[in-house]
Amino acid sequence: MGSDSDLPVMQEAAAMLQEFGIEYEMSIASAHRTPKKVMEYSQTAEKRGIKVLIAGAGWAAHLAGVIASHTTLPVIGVPIDSSPLKGLDALLATAQMPGGVPVATMSLGKSGAKNAGIFAAQIIATSDVKIANRIKVFKVEMEREVEEKAKRLFAISTVKSTLKEAKEPKELREPKEPREPKEPKVTAELDAAAALPAKKKSRRRRWKKKTGGTTPGQEPAS
Repeated sequence: MGSDSDLPVMQEAAAMLQEFGIEYEMSIASAHRTPKKVMEYSQTAEKRGIKVLIAGAGWAAHLAGVIASHTTLPVIGVPIDSSPLKGLDALLATAQMPGGVPVATMSLGKSGAKNAGIFAAQIIATSDVKIANRIKVFKVEMEREVEEKAKRLFAISTVKSTLKEAKEPKELREPKEPREPKEPKVTAELDAAAALPAKKKSRRRRWKKKTGGTTPGQEPAS
């Protein structure tokens, strides 16, 4: 790593190597402040039995690229968010390598460091059956953890849904179909009552016709 301030991030890579039972070493070497140390470390890495190199740095993160220029071992770069540019400068400096000097660039920060440890283990696993089996177990356990989280989330959401239904009025839970308006009923009694005034009127007209148009108690006009 380029600085001791990068240690909290790079510990994620170390943790994954430990989980797979892979021995590792950690060192601080800056591509800009200690270029000779970086060159010497890179050139002697293969003789010391190192199979993969992981380089984490921030700002103008040239560490991984410089290491890759001095060795034929695979180099994994971890850009670290430690500058005012929020790690964008480190990401571009690590990823934008010229043709012929490859660096396998991970994502920014702790997730990138974790993936760097896993990726290094996968490279070593191509020639080590034990490590390959440990990686398989790791992936199975990771899948199982996700399934357990999904089950817990489903159980919580089901309980909340049941409680919500219990609090709601029945009318809101089971909407009823709109009722059709009832037509007014006409009874025989209403028909008879409506016909009474007409009968009285017709009797009065017949009486006037017989009496010459006078009402009872009045004398006919002379």
